[in-house]
Amino acid sequence: MEMIIISVCLATILAFLLLKPLLNRTAVKVNLPPSPWRVPVIGNLHQLSLHPHRSLRSLSHRYGPLMLLHFGRVPILVVSSSDVAHDLLKTYDLKVANRPQLKVVNKLFNGGREVAFSPYGEYWRQMKSVCIIHLLNKKMVQSFEKVREEEISVMMERVEKASSDSSPLNLSELLITLTSDVTSRVSFGRKHSNEESMSDFKNQVRKIMELVGEYPVSEYIPCLAWIDKIRGLDDKTEEVSKNFGDLMDKVVQEHLDSKDKPTMDFVDILLSFERQNKDGIEIRRSDIKFIILDMFLGGTATTYALLEWTMTELIRHPECMKKLQDEICGDETKLNIYRSQEEVEDMKYLKAVIKEGLRLHLPFPLLVPRLLTEDVKLKGYDIAAGTQVIINAWAIQRDTVTWGMDAEEFRPERHLDSPLDFRGTNFEYIPFGSGRRICPGIGFAMALVEVTLANLVNRFNWRMDVRFSGDEYDLAEAPGIDVCRKFPLIVFPSNA
Repeated sequence: MEMIIISVCLATILAFLLLKPLLNRTAVKVNLPPSPWRVPVIGNLHQLSLHPHRSLRSLSHRYGPLMLLHFGRVPILVVSSSDVAHDLLKTYDLKVANRPQLKVVNKLFNGGREVAFSPYGEYWRQMKSVCIIHLLNKKMVQSFEKVREEEISVMMERVEKASSDSSPLNLSELLITLTSDVTSRVSFGRKHSNEESMSDFKNQVRKIMELVGEYPVSEYIPCLAWIDKIRGLDDKTEEVSKNFGDLMDKVVQEHLDSKDKPTMDFVDILLSFERQNKDGIEIRRSDIKFIILDMFLGGTATTYALLEWTMTELIRHPECMKKLQDEICGDETKLNIYRSQEEVEDMKYLKAVIKEGLRLHLPFPLLVPRLLTEDVKLKGYDIAAGTQVIINAWAIQRDTVTWGMDAEEFRPERHLDSPLDFRGTNFEYIPFGSGRRICPGIGFAMALVEVTLANLVNRFNWRMDVRFSGDEYDLAEAPGIDVCRKFPLIVFPSNA
């Protein structure tokens, strides 16, 4: 037996000596992007702040616009410039169209059985097509004009009351109510904001956005999963999942119980696909509630955040507010009329204001993470399949090379003669992403934002409560995958 062992060892050593030169000749030299020094086990997780888009931009200033980080055992590619984003999303769009399967997302959205976080594939293509055809296309968005008018009118009545009473108004609360009511009506057939189950709606929306924007320790270091449990992340995810799941179950059941409806809304359409297996599309009952939850959150949270930030910037820059009022009012003396979608269509300064709000305060600063499915070579660097990709659009849209030395300033005029658009073809400006995974709800959001801003500015002057103002307060950001104001926007409206 000893002779056998010795023989095996000698044969192994001899084989290694003979094969070593061959292995050296065939070994591929890998050229990796620059990386900050990482701590054993946790990698670069310690370098993330409460606002990752800011800390990642700071790192990119030192290590370059293409960095390779490691969150625990997971490689993370961070893109922070328009030219790198162009090469990645234009050349390798298909290879980077997938989504990482994150534990929080899996819990909240049943493994990504919706649109935003769904893995790239046939199911995602089918669901995206259904959402665009039956909810988000231009014709459908135009058909919702009456809903927008009615809900904006309700909002304006509350603003008018606060103006008459010279009382402070929580504009943040008003805007999230508006966006949720519009989205509920066009998606579910009616609004739910006055119901007891929706009384804590804003907090629930914030919780789900914060959770999706988290970097759980268990995601990257499984052996330390107990940390997430101790800090309450698991319990919070379970609670939010149950609350929204119960609400969506209620919405679906209401539609199942209702008969002989004169018109079909989005939920009815999804249910018809489930019952009939139409066009080869298979939608399970459990999928439907996650698809409508996705549409609800997408139509509410991001639109609300854009409105909130744009109003914040306009109030902080009264010269911009005045210029916008002049465009909206024109020669009109009756300031109490409703400004429709048709009327705002050609208002160039209004669109410039919104584009500037999107540039500085885009709804998803890091967009939604992507996952490389094949090895690629980017800017001369080798990037392996399985690498998660973070595109820091927030950093790209504040790059002084593109936007000048005043890139941090709110200046709508920069867009008046600019060809840059947010439809995903100009990589210096990608607030909604680009390529196959670009946000499909751009038209839906923009229609509501344009008309809401036009009516708020048309009829009222605005000032902030001096007790709640100043850059540290006005521009403080809440944590989450989306970034809204940390503190509510408290204002005093007065008739214009």
